[in-house]
Amino acid sequence: MSGPASKPLTPQRRDNSARGIAMMVLAVGLLSSMGLVVKLIGPDYHPAQVTFIRNIFAALVILPFVLRAGGVTVLRTQRPWGHGARMLAGTVGNICYFYAYARLPLVEVMVISQAVPLFATVMAVLFLRERVGWRRWSAISVGFIGVVLALDPGGTVALASMVTVFATICWASAILILRSLGRTESPYTVTFYYMVAGTVLTGVAMPWVWVTPSMEVMALFVAAGILGAFGQLAMTYALKLAEASVVSPFNYSAILWGVIFDMAIWNLWPTWQTLAGAAVISAAGLYIFRREAGLRQLGN
Repeated sequence: MSGPASKPLTPQRRDNSARGIAMMVLAVGLLSSMGLVVKLIGPDYHPAQVTFIRNIFAALVILPFVLRAGGVTVLRTQRPWGHGARMLAGTVGNICYFYAYARLPLVEVMVISQAVPLFATVMAVLFLRERVGWRRWSAISVGFIGVVLALDPGGTVALASMVTVFATICWASAILILRSLGRTESPYTVTFYYMVAGTVLTGVAMPWVWVTPSMEVMALFVAAGILGAFGQLAMTYALKLAEASVVSPFNYSAILWGVIFDMAIWNLWPTWQTLAGAAVISAAGLYIFRREAGLRQLGN
């Protein structure tokens, strides 16, 4: 475009970045609260059942937004396979996270989950043929040392900790797919298909894992669905409003939420290994985000 038309671009980008950051902070708070609710539900309910019921209520929450935004026309997509891949990775990741939430301190799950950008970068190299220099490879290596610290290999590594690592790999895959879908798809489209397809997938297992919940537990299921729905919407909007390198670092606020919830409700203090792992993972992830942002500016 010519000169006059290009002047508003800078403030518009700044406004979008601010809104994107705000939406990411909100998303992290909502999803961290969902993790708290899942932990309160406890290990007596299979994580597939937790995911199934959560997705039902989340889809019901999202449906009015879909209808208001245009109804069936909003749900039209030319990328069904992208939605399917995102649903599979996200649903399996959620089942694994829900398993871990019920069995580990929240902060431990939150810390390990912060390795998402590390795994995402590695997968971008392997599957998307992205080029990564030695600086980012060094940061990735340091970040994985942080994961090992958080797992505390000097003690007994719990099965739930390893499940959390696998969940993080699944979510890294889902984030890569979400970044691609966010360029062409409405946040309502992405979130609705994710919740509905995830409900169908986990519903297949219900005859074998279903346990009828009490009214108190059902209220927690409803809360998890509402928090999860708005958290997913907020995160999708955040990635649509601003570059991932701008908003993603604020995902580390989940560690703070985990510490607060553990201390306030269960009087659990994080171990030094967990805190050391959090510091190393966060530092490595922040460097990767900053490096990607710098390279993108040079490319422009």
